[in-house]
Amino acid sequence: MQLGGAASRVEPESTALGHRDAAYVLNAAASWVEAAEDDRHIGWARGCWGAMQPFSTGGANVNFLTAEEGDARVRAAYSPESYARLARLKFRYDPDNFFRCNQNISPDGERDGLAASG
Repeated sequence: MQLGGAASRVEPESTALGHRDAAYVLNAAASWVEAAEDDRHIGWARGCWGAMQPFSTGGANVNFLTAEEGDARVRAAYSPESYARLARLKFRYDPDNFFRCNQNISPDGERDGLAASG
């Protein structure tokens, strides 16, 4: 998808959405019915990403991440400042990490002093 327009005119620190300056976003989405085809479809989607990764900014869109991508990819979806702000909010409102069944921002970064204070 091509990006830009109104989303790119918002100040980066105004919201958590990262990479507002990116020209495009790639989402290699696979969908199928038969479980026996899992490897085939997951394989081509990962292959697509592998082929395109050299052309990537290294950023991520949290809405397109899969469960197994892990913390590094979640962090890549945000600027360091936004991630720290989100970790502080998570620590304040969900210190036990009850809401963790998504591309999670753990409250542990704040608890461990890894997030900036403020």
